Amino acid sequence: MDRDPRMYCYVYKSVRKPGAYAYLARRDEFDVLPAAARAVLGQLAFVMELELTPQRRLARAAASEVMSSLAAHGFFIQMPPQDPAAAALAGSAQG
Repeated sequence: MDRDPRMYCYVYKSVRKPGAYAYLARRDEFDVLPAAARAVLGQLAFVMELELTPQRRLARAAASEVMSSLAAHGFFIQMPPQDPAAAALAGSAQG
C-alpha cells in the first residue's frame, strides 16, 4: 500500500508585511519560527487550513517545497516577490 502524500498545514498572513505568509505544520505553533522571521513578520493572522499534495498548485511556491520544509522544520515562509528580506529568511529555514 502506498503512503498517502497528503499533508495539512495552517496558513497565516503577516499583519506587518503585506504579501508575506507563514505556513505552519501545527496550528498556532509560532515558536517553531526563527526569531528573525518573527521579527520581520510581526503579528500573524490566521487565513486558512490547507491540504497539500505534491501536485497541488500554489501561487508562489512549489507544494513539494512547502511540504519538505514543513516536515523538516515545522514551517515555511513565503515572502512577497522581489523582497530583500526573503533571502535572509529562506536561509534561516536551512540552518
